[in-house]
Amino acid sequence: MSETPSPGSAPSPYRPRHRVDVVIAEDSRIQAKMLEKRLVDAGHTVRWAINGAKAVDLLKEKRPDIIISDIEMPEMNGYDFCKIAKTDPSWQTIPLILLSSLSDPVDIIRGLEAGADNYVTKPYDPNYLLGRMDSLLDTPLEAESPSPGSEMEVTIAGQKFKVQAGRQQVLNLLVSIFENAVTKNKELIVTNQSLSVAKDSLQKAYLELTTFNEQIERSNKRMTRDLHAAAKVQQSLLPAKAIDVPSATVAWKYVPCNELAGDFLNVFPLDDEHLGMFVVDVSGHGVPSSLLAVTVGAFLTNRVSDSSLLVRPGKDGGPAVVVSPAEVVTQLNNLFQADNQVGLYFTIIYGVLHVPTGMLRFTSGGHPPLLHVPKEGPLKLFEVESFPVGFVPDVEFTEESLQLQPGDRIYFYSDGVPEAMDEKLDQMGNERMTALVESLRGEPVETNVTKLLESVQAWCQPKGPLDDVSILGVEWKG
Repeated sequence: MSETPSPGSAPSPYRPRHRVDVVIAEDSRIQAKMLEKRLVDAGHTVRWAINGAKAVDLLKEKRPDIIISDIEMPEMNGYDFCKIAKTDPSWQTIPLILLSSLSDPVDIIRGLEAGADNYVTKPYDPNYLLGRMDSLLDTPLEAESPSPGSEMEVTIAGQKFKVQAGRQQVLNLLVSIFENAVTKNKELIVTNQSLSVAKDSLQKAYLELTTFNEQIERSNKRMTRDLHAAAKVQQSLLPAKAIDVPSATVAWKYVPCNELAGDFLNVFPLDDEHLGMFVVDVSGHGVPSSLLAVTVGAFLTNRVSDSSLLVRPGKDGGPAVVVSPAEVVTQLNNLFQADNQVGLYFTIIYGVLHVPTGMLRFTSGGHPPLLHVPKEGPLKLFEVESFPVGFVPDVEFTEESLQLQPGDRIYFYSDGVPEAMDEKLDQMGNERMTALVESLRGEPVETNVTKLLESVQAWCQPKGPLDDVSILGVEWKG
């Protein structure tokens, strides 16, 4: 899973002076959700678009009070969106803040050229962003018509830019850049102080470490043996290679990018009529992520008990009760808050298939969409907007349902499939993934799963996948 800033302790929340309508343009679903929550908690109303083109549509529906836009987005990036907003007379005076992880001076000039009013570098303190919004709203922009000769040609890093910006816009942008620089400078001062203290500590520690070298070498050898053993344990908890399910065919593939994986999957009968299945993807990689993945998997077992998350005893000795997917994921969110798990969180898709009727109920916690492949008709991705498990407390997850027809297939998978990158860092993407599955429609589901994995591995050559890959396919025979 691609990492995002982990939730943790934060300063007291900023209390904004204005509560306004905000349009967000952000292609990262999770980062957009995080920003939306911060803004809503501060009293703002929020509308979100996945790229600049969609954001223009939101502006046409209703004029917002302020715009916050990422820069790097597909279809229409933040610069192009900013130019459209700032050249339209009806939107020209809407304050616009650009967000980006970029820090090259060229990016700042491009923001000025596009007409941006503020520029905030990721990662940012949410309180700082709310403060910049208040500052812009305190001094409303005035419409400025370009005057003859006001256009300036700026050359930086060998590139030429034509900038035609009003004085207020230039002042706002310069203030935001200055504040950003001051903030980063303070961070550097604190870091340098910490490094100075660390240097003294390291000099002392060096003498101690010299005597510990042999112990470390022995520990490394023992750790290597333990990692091999842990990997074998993790593999042993996966489903059997041949899964016998009446009226259904199950196939799966699971390939860690390292020896220990942050992914986990399983499929198992819950009772005589219900089949449970899930794919979990923990943030990060290595031992902590794999331990959390295995721990979550240990909670998701078909053992009937009062404390079971999946199957509980029936009343008065009656048949066992299969817990709904929404309740299962909600309970996982209560059990595995990231603050209690060293900042780790995870995405999950958990489904329950009623084998006699083909009715599938499922719940997603920030996970990639379920892929439905009907025996006839177009493929469909069922994307559910939700937070990852453990990221936000007291969230109630919703349940979706899908009626399968005989011969229909469903695929659960981790983001290591659509987000697999080639040597140019281009992602495989949902379009290529679904096109491959479409081309293999006439093949058995086992072949589909195998070919999809091989396609991911081929796409990632020459270095191979940089993330764990988990794929679970189920065909309902009726």
